[in-house]
Amino acid sequence: MHARADAPNDQAAAWPDEIFALLQRFDVRQVPYVPDAGHSQLIERVLASASMRGIPLTTEEEGVALLVGAWAGGQRGVLLMQSSGVGNCINMLSLTQIFRFPFLTLVTMRGEWGEFNPWQVPMGSSTQGAFELCGVRVLRATHPGEVREVVEAAAGQAYNACTPTAVVLSQRLIGTKVFTK
Repeated sequence: MHARADAPNDQAAAWPDEIFALLQRFDVRQVPYVPDAGHSQLIERVLASASMRGIPLTTEEEGVALLVGAWAGGQRGVLLMQSSGVGNCINMLSLTQIFRFPFLTLVTMRGEWGEFNPWQVPMGSSTQGAFELCGVRVLRATHPGEVREVVEAAAGQAYNACTPTAVVLSQRLIGTKVFTK
């Protein structure tokens, strides 16, 4: 079992709600996700929403294709995933260049700040570079007070300028995990 090593303060607990409010403001309708503890509060808000549809995925690259279909059908979406899933998306990210659709993903990081699992480190250290090689702009939020501003800037780039954009939510922000029995 995994548990958060650091307890969130009020400001830290508020950033998922800020993201949810921004997604509503940008009229996001479809939210594909791979279940992830770092996104759990945001996923719960999406699933409880009457205006958004949360769509659980078996693998992250399905989410890229789903967002192309959402856009073709006249809806905006955002892909929620963990950094370990970015490598699964490399081939599908070519769709962002071919179709120039408004791609936005929010990525919770592993393999950095206080990581206990060595399997998370390689993709965690390669996430930003992998996105950039695929033509996806990367913005990073490390502290709760900057999340709203970073996600708002990313959503503006993605939805208004059709610039594929990833927001990396640092492991320091989401909290480190520890292994407990």
